[in-house]
Amino acid sequence: MSGLWITFEGGDGSGKTTQASLLEEWLRASGRTVVRTREPGGTEVGMLVRDIVLHHRGDIAPRAEALLYAADRAHHVATLVRPALARGEVVIQDRYLDSSVAYQGEGRVLDADEIRNLSLWATEGALPDVTVLLDLDPAAARARLDADDKPFDRLEAEKADFHGRVRTAFLALAAAEPDRFLVLDATLPPAELAAAVRERVAGRLA
Repeated sequence: MSGLWITFEGGDGSGKTTQASLLEEWLRASGRTVVRTREPGGTEVGMLVRDIVLHHRGDIAPRAEALLYAADRAHHVATLVRPALARGEVVIQDRYLDSSVAYQGEGRVLDADEIRNLSLWATEGALPDVTVLLDLDPAAARARLDADDKPFDRLEAEKADFHGRVRTAFLALAAAEPDRFLVLDATLPPAELAAAVRERVAGRLA
């Protein structure tokens, strides 16, 4: 039985965690072994990186931020993702290199191609089988985050124009790789979104 690697992408507040959980439940009920992970933070090293890039007080130079994400990604893929796939398991992951291209490449106004190539070098070219992009207008996303009443991390706290650039970048990435991406309107009911995700994943498992 071959493994399958599914990533969830989108702006903060788009519902990635909910959809990843629903997919995990469905796959486990189908008898598949699932590894649920996230970037940054899917490993012990990743938790340290996550604390720096999302909760560090004070500025982090944009290139340093990009390198920290890439370092986490290199370790995460080598020690967690590839071994799980080799065992025939399904990896469900919250964020991957597309987030770096969108957030550091466009959000921080670095070179998006350089950011992508850095991540591909770090992971020896690893790309997911399916990437679900939950597309949501940044204003709607902010309303959801405000309703959660939790402190914002460093990226969530960025201004509207930053999040607008991130959304545009995600949609451009999806347009460039339609075979990998499934783009969904994140304002749809969770059950409707989950059904669309299951349909795409079932097709790949078959």
